[in-house]
Amino acid sequence: MQKSDIQPAAIEIIVWQYSRYERDWNRWMRSLSQDERDRAATYRFEGDRASFMAGRYLLRRLLSGHIGTVPGDVVFVADKRGKPRLEGRDAPQFSLANADGLVAVAVALGCDHVGIDCERIDVEIEAAAVESYCSGSERRWLAELPAGERAQAAVALWTLKESHLKALGVGLREDPRNVAFAWKDGIPGLVDGGGRDRRWHHRLVESGSRHVVALAACSRSGVPGISTRVFQDDSMPSE
Repeated sequence: MQKSDIQPAAIEIIVWQYSRYERDWNRWMRSLSQDERDRAATYRFEGDRASFMAGRYLLRRLLSGHIGTVPGDVVFVADKRGKPRLEGRDAPQFSLANADGLVAVAVALGCDHVGIDCERIDVEIEAAAVESYCSGSERRWLAELPAGERAQAAVALWTLKESHLKALGVGLREDPRNVAFAWKDGIPGLVDGGGRDRRWHHRLVESGSRHVVALAACSRSGVPGISTRVFQDDSMPSE
């Protein structure tokens, strides 16, 4: 492929602090596939059910705009690693994450891989867990931070790793200690063999909430253009 044929990469990140009203859950459900409705019904706790439905509702709303259809007609299939993609289409790529009241979606054009993850900034990560997912250099970096910054930095590292593994479609089948980060000029970067892998781009994204949102994207056309917006569900506002 000639360089001029490579599409400039662009990524839109959408964050949504979704409704807690059950009347909205019922409306979201109408946009979901039967398989998604069946899966929603399996959740034991209402909060987990709402999180799942909100994520799929938002994803369908966004992707339907890209491909010119209604949300209920968006069809997902799994690739060879089980990662969802649009049926019959290579683009846009997308990734979905949700955590305790927040949904985050990344929709990308011109990227080979994209992944997003979010976690509560105040989630507690035990020392044993840090040992299990951080590389030696990351553990040393955490230990050198002021005590008041260490817990949030550990959450940020975990979220960055999750976004990267989601982008690859491997999840925790890959040892997260093999995905190591270092910071340069305030921007996290993947360390590969002692240097930075310039195909990959990682960002911590302002969410407007008490969450850490991390993006991972692989692009052959340089640093992708990244925009962030807050989703407003105006299809039928709650009273």
